[in-house]
Amino acid sequence: MPIFVIHEHHAKRAGLHYDLRLEMDDVLKSWAFRKEPPTEKGIKRLGIQQEDHELEYASFEGEITEGYGAGEVLIWDKGEYEILEHVPDEKIVCTMNGFKLKGKYVLLKTNMGWLFFKV
Repeated sequence: MPIFVIHEHHAKRAGLHYDLRLEMDDVLKSWAFRKEPPTEKGIKRLGIQQEDHELEYASFEGEITEGYGAGEVLIWDKGEYEILEHVPDEKIVCTMNGFKLKGKYVLLKTNMGWLFFKV
């Protein structure tokens, strides 16, 4: 099964945010959210898609010392996930099995960014 990780990123310039990363096509597809990921139904988070990362980045924790992302990175959650529905660049429905995120989740592209929520 593919993996997911959520990095809690205390960036010096961008501030605290959470980076959702899904293993897809031999990379980590990434989205950044200003607020903590939803663990309950009815909570939606709006974020923006980021550049892909190498799979090895899934286990990274530590200090980024240079650039826009400089700051501390911690693993907030990690686990495996299963895609139930995928419409490229529009929608991902999956079941997540992590320490904090468990159940069915949706990533849905809107005109304002990507919504991430539990269903």
